[in-house]
Amino acid sequence: MRPMFQYLSGELAAALADAPESSDAPGEGGLGRRVFLKLGLAAGFALYAAPGGAQEASTGGSAPGAPEPLKPFQQPSAFVAIDADGIVTVTIGKIDFGQGVQTALPMLVAEEMDADWSKVRCELAPAGEAYKDPFFHIQMVGGSTSIKASWQQYREIGARMRAMLVAAAAKQLNTPAAQLRTESGSVVTPDGRRLGYGALAQAAFAEPVPPSVPLKDPSQFKLIGKPVNRLDARAKSSGRQDFGIDLQLPGQRTVVMVHPPVFGGRVARFDAAPALAVPGVEEVLQVPLTGGATGLAIVANGFWPARKARELVKVDWDLAGVERVDSAAQLAQFRALAKQPGIVVQRADTAALTAKPAPALITAEFTFPYLAHTPMEPLNCTIDFRGDRCTVWVGSQFQTVDQAQVAGVLGLKPEQVTLHTMTAGGGFGRRATPTSDYVVEAAQVAKARHAAGKPGPVKMIWTREDDVRGGYYRPTHLHRVEIAHDRQGGVLAWKHVIVGQSITMGTPFADFMVKNGADATMTEGVAESAYPFPIALEVHHPKANVPVLWWRSVGHTHTAFVMETLVDELARAGRLDPVAYRRQLLARHERHLAALDLAVAKSGYGKTTLAKGRAWGVAVHESFNTVVAYVVEVSMKGGRPVLHRVTAGVHCNLAVNPRTIEAQVQGALVMGIGMTLPGAAITLKNGEVEQSNWHDYRVPIHVDAPPVDLHIVPSADPPTGMGECGVPPIAPAIANAVAALTGKRWRSLPFPA
Repeated sequence: MRPMFQYLSGELAAALADAPESSDAPGEGGLGRRVFLKLGLAAGFALYAAPGGAQEASTGGSAPGAPEPLKPFQQPSAFVAIDADGIVTVTIGKIDFGQGVQTALPMLVAEEMDADWSKVRCELAPAGEAYKDPFFHIQMVGGSTSIKASWQQYREIGARMRAMLVAAAAKQLNTPAAQLRTESGSVVTPDGRRLGYGALAQAAFAEPVPPSVPLKDPSQFKLIGKPVNRLDARAKSSGRQDFGIDLQLPGQRTVVMVHPPVFGGRVARFDAAPALAVPGVEEVLQVPLTGGATGLAIVANGFWPARKARELVKVDWDLAGVERVDSAAQLAQFRALAKQPGIVVQRADTAALTAKPAPALITAEFTFPYLAHTPMEPLNCTIDFRGDRCTVWVGSQFQTVDQAQVAGVLGLKPEQVTLHTMTAGGGFGRRATPTSDYVVEAAQVAKARHAAGKPGPVKMIWTREDDVRGGYYRPTHLHRVEIAHDRQGGVLAWKHVIVGQSITMGTPFADFMVKNGADATMTEGVAESAYPFPIALEVHHPKANVPVLWWRSVGHTHTAFVMETLVDELARAGRLDPVAYRRQLLARHERHLAALDLAVAKSGYGKTTLAKGRAWGVAVHESFNTVVAYVVEVSMKGGRPVLHRVTAGVHCNLAVNPRTIEAQVQGALVMGIGMTLPGAAITLKNGEVEQSNWHDYRVPIHVDAPPVDLHIVPSADPPTGMGECGVPPIAPAIANAVAALTGKRWRSLPFPA
């Protein structure tokens, strides 16, 4: 199994303790790319490996009779608190920005503890050693791994806590532990006497932590696998949930940034007088940004004075030597590159493409634009720097990295930086930035104010315009595909070229994600496609002065569209039913077939007669080890597709909380629909991003969301990822329905207006 992401080792923090304050260029950004890369590689990386089916937790790696001490991430005291009333609070090391881990992870603990679910609560952990992922070795969320990577760990925490409660009860009841059982937050004796967890908690935490504990067989689950309402649902639906942007501290100042109009630009000169004349504005600071740029920080006693002042400050920018990307010119460059030899990722015989007599050919070009993340809650970070220590409040996906970057800016050791994980209103990858760009900006402002004798917390707030124009987009891509086929569904040759910026080159992840010059995040979904096609795959990675980053489902956002529309085209060229053709190709992939068959059966495909003017569209795709199949019903109105219904079949192995999976598929599906909407593109002219907010960067709204029927393939195998997997197949499913209705193949996203 190839992981979606590789991340820095947990040893990074220790390595950073001796790191200098500056790095590549003194005062510019946090640690700097070169130093960060050096530290990351010195510390080592970790690959995710899914836990096996073992039903016992143990430390492993120990000589017989000499078990290793338990690691911090195995200690119940770091994750579980029980008060006198029996309220169980589970601390989780992940951020929750909508994916539902504030409920699903406590479910794992509560299941093995036999806790009373009505008394279970959850809180987010600060940055800390105990909360580093045991597989990634840093504290992070990404790659749809929150449940997949925590499945064994959090169950072990619950099982150890249960064992300690039973041990404490055995002493108080003078009854052998083997004769005691647990249920609904109590330890129960054979004669029915009960001791609640609240009464046992203090004594239980004094018990030794068992090095190994038995885990339940899935047949014993009482909570896992059941549809459970989210613990945070009431707070979020009633407006009582606090997010990072809501934080208010005594003496707090608000900061709004003035970023250069072209990435990498620097302030040449500025006139702050008009800005300083706005009541509430205290100062305008020039600060270094990541990537060698500089900008201005407007500090005020509130957001609105700061934003008003930004409209008035006068800045001249130094753009000398800075590349000014133009989208039209870039597309022409990509088209030229696609016709040239590239970096070979996969070899296959392509002689049939030029054979005589010529076979049937499909020659197709696909284009995909830059995409912004635009989470509902714009980026923000609050920092209180006190010289020898610092406290940070931020909705971070990369707590360990952000903590280290702040330490690098402020000349501190990571342990001198307390980072509180805040609930965040979405992220989609944007809060997992290796450069920690907006966090570093906040740290630079705090550093400058402290040096000027102005201590106190500062809250950095990016506006929606900052977010849309601020970079770190899903890269733009071009695919050129040539297929020779026999008009009966048989593929004789397949030449596939992908052109696009690398996400990981120049970051600490390149050493593992870039192989022989090719970024694996760009080819996922093609290089390891479940379809048995003889694909000769090449890539080009042109550089461009546009910061790029993973976007929900990463490379699958474009590769799934290419593969699933071409499979559909091959089926129709051979006069084959698109579902039957896929079933033939996927005969050796049981999980794909199970998801596809479930969606088809529940949709009525092939059995139900659709209303006049409607057509079926089908797509099935695996990402993050989860298979999602969609069957859609589509009509056309004014040249645009109308999506009437979606039936989803999902194979994610064991479904911890089916209600969370339903929400994830619905949200991901709507985000995938968003990629098809006219206006869903980031374009650049003369180096400047042309879009600024949701009025000119299209995102889906309520009217774009269709009815969704979700069906999950039953399984007892360890769960796989769900956060991103619903995005990739929806756009090709719609495009395939459009082709059935109109005979036209749309080969680009977004769809034409």
